[in-house]
Amino acid sequence: MRQAVTTLTILLVLALSACQKNGQTSPGSNTSQTSARLSPEELGELGAKITKSPKHAEEMLSGAGLTESSFETAIRKVAADPEASKRYAAAFKKAKG
Repeated sequence: MRQAVTTLTILLVLALSACQKNGQTSPGSNTSQTSARLSPEELGELGAKITKSPKHAEEMLSGAGLTESSFETAIRKVAADPEASKRYAAAFKKAKG
């Protein structure tokens, strides 16, 4: 569990810093429904991709219909559920290589 939380924390830091470097998110976009539809596995894969290419984080997030904020919210929801955290961590590890 600690490893999953550590992985989630590192991912959030990387995603947030990459998005801040790249500029703004699109205001007014309604992504809360999209983030609710992404499974922990999909979030894990996306997190691994962002970790591999942090310079393209904003593009990857928008391609998934997410903003920095909605991604962070989705990750927090996953982190609050031990079973979802395990699923996220497994997908993240698998996608990372």
